[in-house]
Formats: sequence, structure tokens, C-alpha cells
Amino acid sequence: MKTIQKMYEHLNWANQRILETLQNVEVEDQLVRLFSHILYAEQVWIARIQGMDSSQMPIWSDGDLETCATLIKQNEESFKNILTKITNADLDNLVSYSNSKGKEFITSTRDILTHVALHGQYHRGQINLQIRANAFEPVNIDYISFVR
Repeated sequence: MKTIQKMYEHLNWANQRILETLQNVEVEDQLVRLFSHILYAEQVWIARIQGMDSSQMPIWSDGDLETCATLIKQNEESFKNILTKITNADLDNLVSYSNSKGKEFITSTRDILTHVALHGQYHRGQINLQIRANAFEPVNIDYISFVR
């Protein structure tokens, strides 16, 4: 459980660092869209963990950096609430959900939490790649830098 909690501290730190970077460089709308995708996907998974229907929630949506800042705060609070209440035994609980196409899945809470952390890091890497391609310095979001 301690590892998952640390992963989410890193996730929040990395999201904030990407937000600050995007606020300070000229970026294409596609990067903001990709960043908002990370944050909307986090909301979808939060809803699923909480047993709510997520099938109509957006995963890809146009947004701006102000919306991203709001989503970061909401998601951080939601994940803190989830991780405060969850036990090691709860990590093996199965979550049933349907995706936006109506396909049903069953996944453990542990696998969902791991997926969300890795999904965000994957896309933050894509964002950093595009920041560098636009001649700006990407932001260091490596886990090891976070723990130092």
C-alpha cells in the first residue's frame, strides 16, 4: 500500500510540474488536449473505483490549462480520499465497469491504480517529447527525481 501511495504522490507532483511547464511555454492545442486526457481518464477511473457509472464520462475532451488545473486539484483530493480508506486487502477487490462502447470488464483495484499511474506517466512523456520538439526544455518528472 505504501508503494501505491508513493506512486500517487508522484503522479500529483508530475501533473503539477507538467501544468506549470505548459503554462510557461508556447504549446500547441494538441498538448493541452493530451494533458487533459490524462486528467479526464483519472476521473473515469476514480468513478469506477467508487462504483459509479463512467460510461458517459469524457476521456478525450477539449480543455484549457485552467480546466486542467481544476482537474488536478479534484483528482488529487479524490485519490487521497480513496487511498486513505483503502486497505491492503481492498487492493484485490474486483471492480466491474463498462467502457464508453459498453464493453464490460472486471479489474482489481490494485491493477486499476497501477494502470492509472503508468498511463499518466506514458502520456506525460509524450508531452515532454513534444515540448522538446518545439525547442523548449522538457520538465523532469522522473520518479527518482521526485523522491530525492
